Amino acid sequence: MFKPYSKQIEKIAEQKEKVVKQLESLLAGRVNVYIDYANVRPWATRLEWHIDPKRLKRFLDSFDNINAAKFYYGTLKGDHDSEKRIADTKRFGYQVRTKFVKIMKISIDVSSIDPQSPALLKNFIRNALLGKYDIETIEYLNGKFKEMNKKGIFEIKDKKCNFDVEIGSDMLIDREKNNIDCFALWSGDSDFHDTVTELLDSGKKVILFATARVVSSELNELKSKGLFIFDIKKIRDFICWKRELSL
Repeated sequence: MFKPYSKQIEKIAEQKEKVVKQLESLLAGRVNVYIDYANVRPWATRLEWHIDPKRLKRFLDSFDNINAAKFYYGTLKGDHDSEKRIADTKRFGYQVRTKFVKIMKISIDVSSIDPQSPALLKNFIRNALLGKYDIETIEYLNGKFKEMNKKGIFEIKDKKCNFDVEIGSDMLIDREKNNIDCFALWSGDSDFHDTVTELLDSGKKVILFATARVVSSELNELKSKGLFIFDIKKIRDFICWKRELSL
């Protein structure tokens, strides 16, 4: 049952009564929420508004049958803002799983590369697309690398930290404990296809919280098995930054 955590949530709920009733119906029984924040955070670009983890947690706390809200996000070692973000998220009441972000160094040194070779480009462009490029395009892109080399740039750093394995494992462990009826996953990543399929096949309810065009085709196909995709734009005013409220 929905019991507003605060007066502000109560006020918004009065104007979003149908949405609240729909969620009460969807989030039936004992519910666990799994938030793949590295997947969720970039949605702001498409949405043109931002999800506030604190306001999201207060909204989730308004449902008295939500057992746990699990939050997955990486930490940049030694970065004050990153470490503070994780500390704040724990303080909001989430069950947080984090690990250090890996910094991958990728060479862009073309000094020993044939201008017509796609060797370096393979690190950045999928082969299916790279195979469509003509020689002129490859030479042009390698030329851009050469311009960067002349400026003293011979490598770039890429960050890597995903939680697909951890989230999938946690969901299946919670299924085995048999004390969760509904699994609410905040992600649109195709890597969750097998986990969601297994949950649905075992009779569990799975709700995917996402928005249009960020849900993979593999997950969309699971609607035929009972997966429900809930558009988070419906709950914008409950979970967005306060200065972005539309009400």
